[in-house]
Amino acid sequence: MKYINSTGFTHKQSDKIGVLITNLGTPDEPTAKALKRYLKQFLSDPRVVEVPKLIWWMVLNGVILNIRPRRSAKAYRTVWTKEGSPLLTITQQQTNALRARLRKHHGEDIVVDFAMRYGNPGIEQVANNMLDQGVRKLMVLPLYPQYCASTTASTFDAIASLFTRRRWLPDFRFISSYHDHPYYIQTLAESIRQHWATNGKTDKLIFSFHGIPKRYLTNGDPYFCHCHKTSRLLAEALNLDNTQYETTFQSRFGREEWLQPYTDFRLKALPAEGIKSVQVVCPGFSADCLETLEEIAVENRDYFMNAGGERYEYIPALNDQPDHIESLAKIIEQNIQGWRIENEISVRSKLSHQHGATL
Repeated sequence: MKYINSTGFTHKQSDKIGVLITNLGTPDEPTAKALKRYLKQFLSDPRVVEVPKLIWWMVLNGVILNIRPRRSAKAYRTVWTKEGSPLLTITQQQTNALRARLRKHHGEDIVVDFAMRYGNPGIEQVANNMLDQGVRKLMVLPLYPQYCASTTASTFDAIASLFTRRRWLPDFRFISSYHDHPYYIQTLAESIRQHWATNGKTDKLIFSFHGIPKRYLTNGDPYFCHCHKTSRLLAEALNLDNTQYETTFQSRFGREEWLQPYTDFRLKALPAEGIKSVQVVCPGFSADCLETLEEIAVENRDYFMNAGGERYEYIPALNDQPDHIESLAKIIEQNIQGWRIENEISVRSKLSHQHGATL
């Protein structure tokens, strides 16, 4: 194997701390061709779909990739902006704000960038670029508050795969979840309070999380528990009793049972139970994307209103709100404690002079 080396390295460059934030990903454009490329990468990940490889290969390539790209492209076109994909745009804005915030407190020798697990910019490309800039201590923050093997562990797999092919590895830290972190809970609760201050409350607040197959839970994935803990802590912060909120799961795929209760089923049923107004927030999403802007804000609104609901509101993700950036920065700072940015030029020069060689 030929290992990857850092390009342009000199002993005069100072070691740097790198902060890499990641999110799921997005197609390059809202077309069937781009969606097919994106979905093939996404749905080929064994962390995402835990089905025997040969069986899934036939289903994916013989059926799904010939049908779903056109449908998905149509949905993406409804949320696409002149800047491009909302998820990509917002993640870039979050990165810019985090970079400014961290450099203000820690100096210019902290490198902050972002990558997508699927699509562009890819993790390998971005991480290699950071290491080539002199990053010798790398911290990765997947923007999934609740740990799930399908998302968080998949991100780790991509980093680990890169590291197995690099000659010089950095010190490495990885934040696997922050579902119960006080900064995260406080910021999300305050966002909901601000929405209430402007719009008032509704009969019920729905905490809707992305779903996963139920068998992932029975096989040991803690995601379901993390989601419910987030909901409980948020309810406590907002002084809600058990009748004022629900935790549900959205975005099923295929025929097997997924985590329940299902968001769409509950929204269709609530009006008959006397719940005529709801607000929905998605605590598992750090940035708005197709799933929140189209599925939750539009599709599920129609389900509720057509079932007899009278008022439906989607409370946006935290996105690049200043409080969100500050809370992420504090979480990052807690996790890079003990890492110091030190200019070692003088030490290396002295040793080089003593030994008469370039170190």
